[in-house]
Formats: sequence, C-alpha cells, structure tokens
Amino acid sequence: MITSYQTSAGLQKLADRIRFSSIKSMYASKGGHVGGVLSLCELMAVLYGSVMDYDPQNPHWEERDKVVLSKGHCGPVLYSALALSGFFPEKELMTLNRNGTHLPSHCDMNKTVGIDMTTGSLGQGASTAAGMALGKKMLGRKGSVFLILGDGELNEGQVWEMAMFAKQHKLDNLITFVDWNHQQLDGYTDGICDLGNIETLFKAFGFEAVTIDGHDVDAIVTASRNALASRNGLPKCIVLNTVKGKGWSVTEGKTGIHHIAITDEMMAEAQQEFAGKEL
Repeated sequence: MITSYQTSAGLQKLADRIRFSSIKSMYASKGGHVGGVLSLCELMAVLYGSVMDYDPQNPHWEERDKVVLSKGHCGPVLYSALALSGFFPEKELMTLNRNGTHLPSHCDMNKTVGIDMTTGSLGQGASTAAGMALGKKMLGRKGSVFLILGDGELNEGQVWEMAMFAKQHKLDNLITFVDWNHQQLDGYTDGICDLGNIETLFKAFGFEAVTIDGHDVDAIVTASRNALASRNGLPKCIVLNTVKGKGWSVTEGKTGIHHIAITDEMMAEAQQEFAGKEL
C-alpha cells in the first residue's frame, strides 16, 4: 500500500497526478472516454493511496483487496493509479491503446499487471465482482472486492441480478461504488432512464448504502473505512456524487464529452492548468 498520501492534501495531490497522467495517456492515443475517467480520480487516489491492502511487488497475492472497474472503458484512470502505485513504469502510460501495448482501451487482466478482472461489456463486472467476493468467503481469504459501476451502467439488468445475489450470499466483503456523474453516452441519465434515488434503490435490494461527495477525499476515506469495518452480512454501496470531466476546464460539467479526441491545443491547456498544482 502507498503510505505517502495519508493526509487530505496528499490524497488530493495524488488525485491530481492521476488526473493529469490520464489526460496525457489519452492524448498520446489521440483520445478516450475522458468524461468518465476524470470523474473517478479522487476515488482511485483514496483506494490506492489510503484504503486498499495490496503489494505492487506481489500483484497476485491472493489476500489482497481487489478492484473491478466494471465501466472498463475508463481503464486509463485505473492504469494511471496502478503506474503511480508502482505496478509498472509510468512511461508505459504513453502506449495506451497502441499496437503491442499492455494497456488496451478497456481493462484486460491478461495484459495489464494489477488489473484484477477484464471488463468492458457493461454490467458483467458486477457479476464477476460478486463471484470474486463469494470466492474469498468460501476459501476463507482476507481482503475485499471493490466494484466500480457507472450510473448509466445501472440500466443493465445484470447489475440488479448481482444485487440480489450479493444480498442472498451475505457478501459483506463486496463494496460497490457508483460513479453518479449524471451523464451517460447520449445524454443525462435522468432523461434517458431515470432510476430515482440510487442510494434508496440499493437499500431496497438489501445493501447498506450512503451517498457522498465523490470529489471529497476525506468523505471517500470515511465511507470506505466504515464499509470495510462493517461485517454484518450486508453488501455495501457508496454512491459518489461526481461531475463528469471533473478537474479540467475543457471538460468539467460539459456535455458531449463521453469520448473525445484530445487535440494539441487542448493538451497545451491541460499542461498550463496542471503546472500550478506542483505535481
């Protein structure tokens, strides 16, 4: 586990480093799913900088905490967190989605050190994460499984099949995060398929659930540690109220940024913005 980012300021700096590294890697590959990548930077900073138990020198350690980024198209943010945590050299981030790379556009556990599950087909990561959590319980292994879902991904029925399964099997070692950034591929989530209150919905399926500011590192730390400490037979859900494209003026709060090409001019703006953060 990283130990140098334990303060709030340190975790936010790690989030900014993850954000800028993700932008640079997507620029190198001429574009990517920028909006959903940037809304997850604070979560990744907290997981890899404060909360999770892992060893980058022993990535296959069976009792480590595991991450399933079910919204696998946002792989660049997880790659950046892994590189900054020491799983592989940071320079590899510049090979994103190129021929021969270990970093495909969607997460692939067979290609990338530190990726715990291949994802990309939305909804499927929910099922595999629940299976991993059940496997840990059956084998008596320590560690939790952190599942990350997109809010648009909640339109997939498979997510709710997983929710019923998790409650039935008392998977209190499964901690689900929902990136509630209010947008999906072709518009705002409440205008496409309004699910209502996501926290209430997960509670109805038998989860302990809470909604927090998904860009407040202290709130994420507190909610995550509370979830880890609660072993009462109930799966957990933390709804992250986030902003799509957060932290970069080119994208923050904008529409039509689900997947964009990053131009030289846009990259120059990013370099100028992040230069003042002393990363």
